[in-house]
Amino acid sequence: MTVSTPSVPEQPTTGPAPGPEWRTSDAPVPYPEALAAMEARAAAIRAGEAREQVWLLEHPPLYTAGTSARPGDLVAPDRFPVYAAGRGGQYTYHGPGQRVAYVMLDLAARDRDVRCHVHRLESWLIATLARFGVTGERREGRVGLWVPRADGREDKIAAIGVRVRRWVTFHGVALNVHPDLSHYGGIVPCGIRDHGVTSLRDLERGVTLAEVDRVLRETFVQVFPPPGRGR
Repeated sequence: MTVSTPSVPEQPTTGPAPGPEWRTSDAPVPYPEALAAMEARAAAIRAGEAREQVWLLEHPPLYTAGTSARPGDLVAPDRFPVYAAGRGGQYTYHGPGQRVAYVMLDLAARDRDVRCHVHRLESWLIATLARFGVTGERREGRVGLWVPRADGREDKIAAIGVRVRRWVTFHGVALNVHPDLSHYGGIVPCGIRDHGVTSLRDLERGVTLAEVDRVLRETFVQVFPPPGRGR
């Protein structure tokens, strides 16, 4: 799992309203701006001053380095800006055509189980891909969602990276809808050299970000129980 562990447990927060608020940004969001917004929102959720939030967005082309990133996996350091993400994991790419979903939930109001949260993120992506006729699968020891190919290859279609601070999650998932897959050539994605990357477009699914967003919202409620419901 790609996870940064939470701080010392505290008492659950009673938020202003049940369930997350959904936010969508139409223009690509610079990474430092997104990171600052996530951290501020997570603090507000923890303080009971804001609802949980799922933020759907794109970034301009860039690479992010997780807490386990190895310098040798940054193959082309001058290709795109590189940012320290603070999340678990290694290097990944973000850019136009990739749907990033930053998921800010209060686990203290849910089940205080980080592994369960990551499993739900995976299940959410699996359910979303299934709606487009794509089989996404987990792989032991390999973070993210994988698509088996007819020639025996397995390509990564979605990345997962999570940070938890005082039981509030942030960062989240990145699903390849129609990004430029050649941009992954500047890194070893998530430190995994023996497998490739794919996208819904690469799999001949001509879907838009708006269509993906609609399905993400529909499948989210199937996977994530409301606060206070636990498992």
